[in-house]
Amino acid sequence: MRTYNPKQWFSILFQIHKPDTMRELAPLIGVISLYTLAVAVVEIEFINAHEHLWFRNLNQLHVLVGLALSLLLVFRTNSAYDRWWEGRKLWGSLTNSSRNLAMKLDAILPDDADNHRNFFCTTIPLFAHTLRMHLHQESTRFALDDNEHPELARLDDSKHPPNQVANSIIQRCYNMHRDGVLTEMQLLFLEPQLSDFTNITGACERIKNTPIPFSYSAFIKKFIFIYTITLPFAFTGLLGYLVVPVVAIVFYVLASLELIAEEIEDPFGTDQNDLPMGAMAKRIDRHVKEILGR
Repeated sequence: MRTYNPKQWFSILFQIHKPDTMRELAPLIGVISLYTLAVAVVEIEFINAHEHLWFRNLNQLHVLVGLALSLLLVFRTNSAYDRWWEGRKLWGSLTNSSRNLAMKLDAILPDDADNHRNFFCTTIPLFAHTLRMHLHQESTRFALDDNEHPELARLDDSKHPPNQVANSIIQRCYNMHRDGVLTEMQLLFLEPQLSDFTNITGACERIKNTPIPFSYSAFIKKFIFIYTITLPFAFTGLLGYLVVPVVAIVFYVLASLELIAEEIEDPFGTDQNDLPMGAMAKRIDRHVKEILGR
């Protein structure tokens, strides 16, 4: 995840970072500009759009349609950001649950229980690292897809990796209860943090393998495309050849909003603006060892 100072306007305005939408959209912007130029030449040199009333009235239609499109894009970006922020809250909850479990175990375990302390020093951070790798896998993203993905078969594990780590932690706690190391009240005291591991995993998987409905995403892309390719017919009579840069700018703004939404709706990827799960997992590792280490 990129950290920046939002108050530094000039550095943000003139800095082009790797996932900048301009880089990705440059070929499409070039094609749209050439298409707009061709339409402008035909209308100005051969049709003379200034003399046709229906050409001039098209721009009023585009103003109304543009308002509807802007509302759709606002909802699209808000929905994508909600998914990103929910993912951040879930990993914040995982950090807190790992710390709380380590603190409770540190208070409960006897000073001579080095074997148990070493086990939890290893497995609690291991859960965060395992969940990170699990969410990075393509097989996790396509877990609920109706289509078959034989190319992903080699990535599937025989068992659910985060569940295996969480199960080992829970089994250890119940074994300690049977051995008399933990009382029943102490086991109940640990229960909320033990349940948090699987709850957080399920919530992260829900975000990962449940994308924005395909029909909605496809409709917005088609809407942007149709709106852009009809803009030259509406504004050539009004702007002349200036319609070329105007259409290019409009397409850049609309398509950029859709690209940004696509990037942040999956917060568990490896893009620059995705969640720094690796750094958060390392922080959990360091804090747990600080608490339980002797």
